Amino acid sequence: MKKGDHLFLVDGSGFIFRAFHALPPLTRKSDGLPVGAVSGFCNMLWKLLIDARDTSVGVTPTHFAVIFDYSARTFRKEIYDAYKANRQAPPEELVPQFGLIREATRAFNLPCIETEGFEADDIIATYARQAEAAGADVTIVSSDKDLMQLVTSMVHMYDSMKDKQIGIPDVVEKWGVPPEKMIDLQAMVGDSVDNVPGIPGIGPKTAAQLLEEFGDLDQLLARAGEIKQVKRRENIVANADLARLSRRLVSLRTDVPLDLDLGALVLEPQDGPKLIAFLKAMEFTTLTRRVATACDCNADEIEPAALKIEWGEAARGPDLDAGAPAPADTGEAAAEAPANPPKTPVARGTGAATPAELAGSRIEAFGRSSLDVSRYVTIRDVEVLDDWIRAARETGLVGFDTETNSLDPMQAELVGFSLAIADNTENPSGLDVRAAYVPLIHKTGVGDLLGGGMAENQIPTREALARLKPLLEDPSVLKVAQNLKFDYLVMKRHGITVESYDDTMLMSYVLEAGKASHGMDSLSERWLNHKPIAFKDVAGSGKAGVTFDYVGIDKATAYAAEDADVTLRLWMVLKPQLAAAGLTTVYERLERPLVSVLALMEERGITIDRQILSRLSGELAQKAAAFEDEIYQLAGERFTIGSPKQLGDILFGKMGLPGGAKTKTGQWSTSASVLEDLAATGHELPRKIVDWRQLTKLKSTYTDALPGYVHPETRRVHTSYSLASTTTGRLSSSEPNLQNIPVRTAEGRKIRTAFISTPGHKLVSADYSQIELRVLAHVADIPQLRQAFSDGIDIHAMTASEMFGVPVEGMPGEVRRRAKAINFGIIYGISAFGLANQLGIERSEASDYIKKYFERFPGIRDYMESTKNFARENGYVETIFGRRAHYPEIKSSNPSVRAFNERASINAPIQGSAADIIRRAMVRMEPALGNAGLSARMLLQVHDELIFEVEDEEIERTLPVIISTMEHAAMPAISMKVPLRVDARAASNWDEAH
Repeated sequence: MKKGDHLFLVDGSGFIFRAFHALPPLTRKSDGLPVGAVSGFCNMLWKLLIDARDTSVGVTPTHFAVIFDYSARTFRKEIYDAYKANRQAPPEELVPQFGLIREATRAFNLPCIETEGFEADDIIATYARQAEAAGADVTIVSSDKDLMQLVTSMVHMYDSMKDKQIGIPDVVEKWGVPPEKMIDLQAMVGDSVDNVPGIPGIGPKTAAQLLEEFGDLDQLLARAGEIKQVKRRENIVANADLARLSRRLVSLRTDVPLDLDLGALVLEPQDGPKLIAFLKAMEFTTLTRRVATACDCNADEIEPAALKIEWGEAARGPDLDAGAPAPADTGEAAAEAPANPPKTPVARGTGAATPAELAGSRIEAFGRSSLDVSRYVTIRDVEVLDDWIRAARETGLVGFDTETNSLDPMQAELVGFSLAIADNTENPSGLDVRAAYVPLIHKTGVGDLLGGGMAENQIPTREALARLKPLLEDPSVLKVAQNLKFDYLVMKRHGITVESYDDTMLMSYVLEAGKASHGMDSLSERWLNHKPIAFKDVAGSGKAGVTFDYVGIDKATAYAAEDADVTLRLWMVLKPQLAAAGLTTVYERLERPLVSVLALMEERGITIDRQILSRLSGELAQKAAAFEDEIYQLAGERFTIGSPKQLGDILFGKMGLPGGAKTKTGQWSTSASVLEDLAATGHELPRKIVDWRQLTKLKSTYTDALPGYVHPETRRVHTSYSLASTTTGRLSSSEPNLQNIPVRTAEGRKIRTAFISTPGHKLVSADYSQIELRVLAHVADIPQLRQAFSDGIDIHAMTASEMFGVPVEGMPGEVRRRAKAINFGIIYGISAFGLANQLGIERSEASDYIKKYFERFPGIRDYMESTKNFARENGYVETIFGRRAHYPEIKSSNPSVRAFNERASINAPIQGSAADIIRRAMVRMEPALGNAGLSARMLLQVHDELIFEVEDEEIERTLPVIISTMEHAAMPAISMKVPLRVDARAASNWDEAH
């Protein structure tokens, strides 16, 4: 190799996992062999070769090699045995593809290089430095941060997924240090994926600042006493040895013994027949056709290659998370996954080779199996409980459910709990599930006043929980529950923090949001063909109903043990479906981590000022009374305004207003939309009724009701969040619902003033600015919107200027208001009729606005049409993070139903992506605040807003951490084409902070 040559080094292991995680599962049609990663790898490699040989688009390689990890055991394990200890084994469906990918590399006529005892990165480093010494240029095809230490003026990186070159300036921009300091930065920051310890609490930005100040890691450690921040100084001094160890782990070797020298890496033309034979064996029809055309071969004349499929030890490959992207550079280390991921036990004996096959076999097997309620056990002594707990540990998997006397987890008493275990030792299929119930405080009769008392032979609660606590907190045992957040919070109140868990409700939600119910009874009937015992059948209903602590223990055992049994069986059925549908990441990153986050927020609650609410109730009552007098005068008589029948008779019977339509019961419809339409056409009475309804609803729902939600012990209001109640991924809240307090009305803002901070604290409201418009600019790729957001321009003024030709400076408020209505209306699929009503203009004028809008921003129309077409073809749409929102009625023969589903499908990827971003921010927020040594507590989430309670003296330090975590929440999974912006401020009440 000589000056002028150019060596391409492909991170083959990174390619494998990008291909595997980025693409949906794919199996070979002839035998079901999983080949999704092979397909993605081949397509990426082919594109890279085609682009690299095109002299019009960039550099042309003269030498080329694909580098792989030989195995997980390398010299770094000898240095630090816990290195990469967090990594899971590769997914079962990926194992046979490792050998096939190596075969693919050879079929492409490319060197396939791996060296035992070393990682691919070390081999890449060795070749890169040798080529550089020979005067050649080097391109490393990877985006892995670990390789950035190699970048020089002659060595560049190339991210093929983003089509982005990475040179010295890019490394500096990303990490704040030049490539030669990346080793020291990584040594300080550590790596949770590779289990490189680093210095706890030091994030990338802090590390970069320290390196700029002290020069390098050695100087920093030698002069640590000069660090002004006491906590940081003590932390660095205490962890100096860890930092030095970490530097050895992250430093790439450049002396790997190589079987092939640089001269052997000359890029040869592809052998068309050899490559086509491999592709035909894989049944990759489209790529076969492309290669045949490029290589001028007749694919029909070439026989498929005979390939050996490697399993087990022969199928060498890196760990599950190899090549995973780096955490977002938010100023603190941010893990994309839990530090102690739970085991994922799988029932053996299925014979399934792919996730789809496993899912299919599980559905069939559990659909035919039956639950035997008579086999359920009541555990009444600690020795038997110990036996069950021991069996759960040995299995590594346990179904868990709590029974309480209330649906409020913050006040419910724990009546008992149930366990379910899949006895794989007796029945390898996993179908043999045994379950038991542990009663704790069941009572007899109907209470002490009528002769009732505590039932006999129950384990004391404290003693039972002392046995249960180590199991529930053991990260090596996977706990499976249905709607786990309730159980999590109940156990948290008893001093137990559940670790390592799965939630069958959330699994179903990820798989079928918008398509089906996710309640346990519904799931059981759908997947297990089993109708569970109804709660009313054991506890009664109505006046005859009792709380669960008064249910007889025999009945309670049948009901509660069945819940745990059903839940564990549902897990068996649903878990492989996540992998088969390519939705595991959605569940693992967006759903499961939020359980503990929301439970903690619910437990914290928020303080309200009852006096403010009482005063507001009086004001609202007076305003409502004034509206009532006006309504009676306009109607010409007194009537019950809250009665739909009487109101309909007045509006459409007596007054003969247009647009009346009767419901199935024969009454006139007086829905909000009907009244709004009448008000928009100038009728005063419907407008007054709409206003009256809003006031009375605010009074009854909030100012009157909120004091009743104050917890008797904490003196705070504890709302309950639902993770699985919307199609798009938005959270909802209840008891009380804090999501629907209007923010644009004076009355709604006054209600928010009643939410206050405690003494010595402030409430901080952090709100995403126009996040849905930013997501629209990203997904629809609208140049004008992207540029405006990047430049910080007023987006509504820019839209008005684009549409109406009005300069931004000095723009009339009315013109901007119209553009704002269109901007937001387009997201929700607004019609000309809807826009006309909103702006108070003629429908024809509104139609012209919308037409002009699409002319100025044609990309939005393209996005809307392509999204509708995708939804019609697949029955669902996806957010930018892969969440699916199903719209099964989008092909309905009913025009109004079809139109509604089309509008919803257009909005869902935008609203859902925004919801996913704030979910990611919430998951990262607690670690970010903790790493910064801050005591701020996240209390509420309301759509695009997070509310915190912060100590007065910490506000200045807390705001930047909150803002940075939220603004970088999409990273590293998605690099947004427009910047996210967060407005955050502190005040003594919610309204002032917003």
